[in-house]
Amino acid sequence: MENASARNLWGDFLDKHLEFANEDAPKVGHFCDNEKDANLCADLISKDIKRATSHSLLGLQLRGEELPKIGDFLVVTDWSGKAKCIVRTTSVKLIPYFAIHAEHARMEGEGDKSLEHWRKTHWEYYTRELEPFGRKPLESMIVVFERFEKMFQR
Repeated sequence: MENASARNLWGDFLDKHLEFANEDAPKVGHFCDNEKDANLCADLISKDIKRATSHSLLGLQLRGEELPKIGDFLVVTDWSGKAKCIVRTTSVKLIPYFAIHAEHARMEGEGDKSLEHWRKTHWEYYTRELEPFGRKPLESMIVVFERFEKMFQR
């Protein structure tokens, strides 16, 4: 783990949770594609408001990233790489974009937590995410809806 802040937080977590001592080093990263939203999401997770995220399956595939799995750990950082907390994936569901409902939006905890806000901001994000690959989001595209629980923070 190259990020010293994340390595230190993971070490502090393992000191208190020896049952996870044999786990592989977790992924480290921030949410979103810009500083303002990344820092906001890290704060919402730290406050137990944000408990889910929605990846586009196509985006993951185009970048060659693996699907999240139940039990995965992530050290959540702010935009600058400062570790904020550790989360663990509790559920992963593949859902068409058009089938996302209000409960999904509420669990993501962003904006006013409404489905309308979720649809607007995620459509904009997926558009930016897919554009470098010459692709566009579709109502029928698959969203990887990942729920997580905050496991640790200082």
